[in-house]
Parts: sequence; structure tokens; C-alpha cells
Amino acid sequence: MRRTGAAACLVAAAILIFSCPAFSQSPAAADEQICNVRADAALGLEDYPTAIKLHRDWLRFHPNDALAHYHLGFAYGMAGRSAEEIDEYREAVVLGLHRWDLWVNLGLAYGARGEWTQAAAALTQATRLDPAQAAAHFNLALVYEAEQRLGQALAEITIARQLAPQDPAIENTRAIICAETGDLRCALKLWTQQARAGYQPARANLALLRRLMSPGAGLARLIARSPLVTERQRAMCSSQGE
Repeated sequence: MRRTGAAACLVAAAILIFSCPAFSQSPAAADEQICNVRADAALGLEDYPTAIKLHRDWLRFHPNDALAHYHLGFAYGMAGRSAEEIDEYREAVVLGLHRWDLWVNLGLAYGARGEWTQAAAALTQATRLDPAQAAAHFNLALVYEAEQRLGQALAEITIARQLAPQDPAIENTRAIICAETGDLRCALKLWTQQARAGYQPARANLALLRRLMSPGAGLARLIARSPLVTERQRAMCSSQGE
């Protein structure tokens, strides 16, 4: 999602697709969809104002192009216009576009607005469309954690870890959820391993956790949560039309 909430004894940095580099994807477009070459070139160059203008121009003549609505929504999201982003994603779905990355981005857009119920529903749909995508499970875990639905958060982060066992953000988040459920020994073990590997958020969390576990310590807020995915899933197409 884009930015996220904190935990009982841990504070989040940012949660919404906001990305971990490991989760960045460039899914191929559906064969039946047509993209405008100039509009998508602007999107690829991260010139979002131009991408928005050109996609809107294209859609005036091709209003049923679901992929173009998806790309327009992506451009709106990267420009910080989440309400318009959501509208375009929903229109793409109505027109028949069903891709895991679309649903992840929709979930992230809802998450950016703190609309956790809608975010969870969208990300759940992403996991159903492609259960093998770690990004979908990771972001769903972050939404559940923000809602303090910790059992469900642990289940999703466990799946994400199975799919991407080398990603440090996933392991750091798993440790956070362990700490929030009161399993401080689990959190201590995970953060110790990550700290030895040089992962800075884990080092910060480990130091704070040790203070929290020391005799007479009061509650502390851990401040080094891994950011949620910081980039939306890339939505580019391979077939192009003028």
C-alpha cells in the first residue's frame, strides 16, 4: 500500500505500494488490449502529467479500452491522485480486465487513503488471481497488521516468505508481527539474524527490543519498520496502437 499504520510497540515507516525492489513487476498486457504508443511511452518515462493527458485523449475515442483505463489509473496514482486512480482501476475491472497487479494497485490506492477494508478485499482478490505473487501476500499482511488482525497478518507474511525467502523486508515484517503478538523471543531471533546480515531496520528494532525486554523497561515504540512497497506494480503493455 502506500503508507501504513503502526503497531502496539512498533511504528511503521510507510505503507502502500510502496515497494520493495524485489516486488517490482512488468506484467505483459492482455493480448486483446491495445495501448497507445505515445501515452505508454510517457508512462514508461515516468512523465505522469503527459501520460494522464495522452491516456485521456486516447480514451475519448476508445472508451472501452480496459488496459488504457488501468494505465491512466496508474498514472493518477503516481501523481498522488488516489480518488481518480481508484475510479480508473474500477472501470478497468468493469470492462473485463482482471490481473493480479491491477488488484494489488487498487489495494494500495485504498490503503493510501486508510480504507483498510477495501484494501484487504482488493489484495485478497490479487492473491486469488495469482497465489504465487509475494507482493500480493506481503501487502495484504501489512494491511492486516495495520488493522491489528495479527493472526491473518502472520498467515500472509508466512506465505510471502515462502515465495520470497531472501527478501529482508518480509522477514523484518514477520518479526514485527511476532513482537506485536507478544512472541518477543521469535522477534529477537529474527532481528538478531537480520542484524548480523547488516539489515539496518532490523538493527534498530533489535536495539529497541532489547531495551523493551530489559528489567523495568516501559513500553517502547519500535521505529524501523520496513516500508511497504514504495512503487505500484508497473502496468505496461507490449502491443501498441496509435
